[in-house]
Amino acid sequence: MAAVKRKPIGLILVLLLLFVAPFVAAWLLNASGWRPIGTRNYGELITPPENLSAARFVLADGQVLKWRDPSWTWTIFALAGPDCAASCVARIDELRRVRLTLNQNADRARVVVVGASLDAATLAALTPVQTATDADAKLANLRPSAPDQVAVAFVDPNGSLVLRYPVGYDGTPLRKDLARLIKEGF
Repeated sequence: MAAVKRKPIGLILVLLLLFVAPFVAAWLLNASGWRPIGTRNYGELITPPENLSAARFVLADGQVLKWRDPSWTWTIFALAGPDCAASCVARIDELRRVRLTLNQNADRARVVVVGASLDAATLAALTPVQTATDADAKLANLRPSAPDQVAVAFVDPNGSLVLRYPVGYDGTPLRKDLARLIKEGF
């Protein structure tokens, strides 16, 4: 008796359908404008990103903050409300520690305090945190109006404001967002 040869056309079609169907579904969903409800970021995404590259932020030493540098540095703006006291300084210190948890990538982020005049001893304790004035008032609408509070904004290495965290933000999700941005190189 001779063995019967079967053509595996059905199996080939099923496998082809399994591999092609997800691509077709993704294309159809994208063409219809559908986007997933959940996002991976915890902060409030600024859409479209606000370009701050022409804005002048004058550092305490008189130099203007430079956006582009070889190490592709992100800027974490600590936006202090009026009368930065103990609670405000504690939140700024938390941002400094969040930056340090990036380990070898810590140099790819800098913390700049806007709107607070910190005394020399406090600033020395918060090293490498820098202070700056917003000469063009580009971030004035993000600063808290209540005393002793801090809001946060992330600016990418090109000078685009991309994420913000209002007063009362949680430091753990902020750290996750920062780590993701730095490691993925966005």
